[in-house]
Amino acid sequence: MKKYFAIVAMVAACTFGMTPSVMAQDEVAAATEQVDSAVVDSAAADSVAEAPAVEETVAPVEEEEGLHKTLKTKFIEGDAGFMSLVAIALVLGLAFCIERVIYLTLAQVNTRKFLETLRGKVEANKLQEAIDYCAGTRGPVAQVSKKAMQCLASDDQNDIATIERNINTEAEVQGAYLEENCSWITLFIAMAPSLGFLGTVIGMVQAFDDIERAGDISPTVVAGGMKVALITTIFGIIVALVLQVFYNYILSRIEALNSNMEETAMSLLEMCVKSPKCKK
Repeated sequence: MKKYFAIVAMVAACTFGMTPSVMAQDEVAAATEQVDSAVVDSAAADSVAEAPAVEETVAPVEEEEGLHKTLKTKFIEGDAGFMSLVAIALVLGLAFCIERVIYLTLAQVNTRKFLETLRGKVEANKLQEAIDYCAGTRGPVAQVSKKAMQCLASDDQNDIATIERNINTEAEVQGAYLEENCSWITLFIAMAPSLGFLGTVIGMVQAFDDIERAGDISPTVVAGGMKVALITTIFGIIVALVLQVFYNYILSRIEALNSNMEETAMSLLEMCVKSPKCKK
């Protein structure tokens, strides 16, 4: 019983003690609601006043989101005839660039490892295995090495002068293969801005025709022709720049492969001179 009364007394004390705090919390909550309502009303008034500013800030976002659509529209506005020619130049130029990049990538081999393996076969006098090894390896370095090994294995072309001459001839042939189709890339690099400038001239002629028909030189009369002129020039220059970047990369790969062939030629001559099959 004593425990029961003690529990009841504690519950009653807690209840009476919490009542004033609850009442105080209710009063604070009521006051907070009044302040919040006042803040909301003032914020609503401010938002109404600042509505034009919000619209101004949203407008640029919409323009940024429609950048791709804007470029497409400008491309169409730049006279479909000349803009389609510029687009064809871009597509064909990129096709030749991609073909060259793939070819040069496949032609690249580990020259040092290849020559070490080939030197081991030549020192062991396994010339047929060396020829097969060169034939099974891709790239101009392997083709030049194959020609040297074929001369060394023969009975009438195994002197050092003939081997050197055949190596140089094969290197020139392989260098021509590396530069194949590069002339087409340079053609499209030159054609793209030329087509753009041609569109510029035609746009200017259209602008002067509009001035002649209207008998006035106001901006609204010449705007259409000038716009066509500027758009075709811009897209033509962009196409030329893109193709030029690819072309410079292709030239750098060609130079690297030519350097590898030069180093390989020197190593091959050294191998052939040391071989007992070579006529000094």
